[in-house]
Amino acid sequence: MKPIIIKSLLPIIVALILLLVPEPIGLQTGAWNYFILFVVVIIGLIAEPIPSAAIGLIGISIAALIFTRSMSDEEAIKWALTGFANPTVWLIFTAFMFALGYQKSGLGKRIALILVKYFGKNTLGLGYAIAFSDLILAPLMPSNTARSGGTIYPIISRIPSLYHPNLKNNERQIGSYIYWVALSSACVTSSMFLTSLAPNLLAADIVNKTIGIEISWISWFIYFLPVGFILILIVPVFIYVIYPPKLKKCPEIKIWATDELQKLGGLTKQELKMAGLAIIALLLWIFGKGIINPTTAAIIVLCMMMLTNTISWEDIISNKSAWNVLVWFATLVTLAGGLSKTGLTTWIGKYVSTLLPLNSPMIVLVILIVSFYFLHYFFASVTSHVTALLPLFLITGKSIPGLNMFVFSYLLVYSLGIVGILTPYGTGPSPIYYESKIISKNHFWSLGFVCGILFLIILLCIGIPFLFYINVS
Repeated sequence: MKPIIIKSLLPIIVALILLLVPEPIGLQTGAWNYFILFVVVIIGLIAEPIPSAAIGLIGISIAALIFTRSMSDEEAIKWALTGFANPTVWLIFTAFMFALGYQKSGLGKRIALILVKYFGKNTLGLGYAIAFSDLILAPLMPSNTARSGGTIYPIISRIPSLYHPNLKNNERQIGSYIYWVALSSACVTSSMFLTSLAPNLLAADIVNKTIGIEISWISWFIYFLPVGFILILIVPVFIYVIYPPKLKKCPEIKIWATDELQKLGGLTKQELKMAGLAIIALLLWIFGKGIINPTTAAIIVLCMMMLTNTISWEDIISNKSAWNVLVWFATLVTLAGGLSKTGLTTWIGKYVSTLLPLNSPMIVLVILIVSFYFLHYFFASVTSHVTALLPLFLITGKSIPGLNMFVFSYLLVYSLGIVGILTPYGTGPSPIYYESKIISKNHFWSLGFVCGILFLIILLCIGIPFLFYINVS
């Protein structure tokens, strides 16, 4: 049987199985049918027999039919379309345009090459150049696929060939090390900023709507800073120890980066305009709270990008990825909200809480965070992970007496970027590096597990005490 047929049949089979299960006692009318729909949508997002945005659109269409039992047709369709009026969804969309500006202007490439030139005298320094390049680009590039795959990867993919044309015989010389550093750094920086990974924005919105905790750009950054600072500093050297390159010195890299920068010439007007607009957007996001809505700020800067010809209207309407993400996130925000609307999250939270040891809220907190983290092995998208599990875990945590929801919610959302390191399909850049064949399959899985454990340990050991301190003070 062809894989596409299996992928298409899987959601249908799951739906039929769940329809045969008796409706649990205590649920509102229509809640069980909505739960079946939600599970089927998540299975569809994982299997992806058709594009994810199309799956989401089909999902909310069926959801509107389900809700017609408890509300009018007009109310049901208004609810189904609420995601398209969500400010977070449009913030994600505009942030994708910022990423386009980085790429089109060439500013992202220049930043990466400058760092490679000055840090790339040896292989470890090159690792830090890659990590810092991603860190600089991260705040204004919410697609780690565009950031890592569109900017970092094209640069580092040319480095191994400087030493030997046969990459298969040369992979452990330098290529495998810098590729794994690039992927690991992308995962760390994806957790560093609210706007460095699109699902971060979705997660913050879900936290606010589910338990009433508002996560701002500045609070996200400051509360993660101790964890992120340690991770970004130790990742290149940690990988250098556990997965060392055979080539320790690489003077050719500096020469190559210098040549590439000379080809680019001096800073162009487009790069200067993009840098200025990026700084304006960042300042508004950080310091504009209470004065201007983050989405409003992003849209204003987007308009400025068009007026200054940094990007064109044609660039915007032809950016399929951005429009695909807008539809995808808008539908997922609506579907996730339906879990609370039907009372499912409360019911599931009460049930799950009875299965956990209630003698120590701290033990429960760690169990839930570890479970949320490693369940990512079953997801091929951080977005589907967020949509499927975050509301459930938040409601479960809320039902545990004594559990600190401030600490718990921040730990959950902070895990979303770093968790991508676990598998070759865990986050956007992973397939790019996996399919390059520079890193063997066995190494990809084993390194993902080892680095995943390291990331989780640092998140728990540094993040928990720091967040408790912030919460108390």
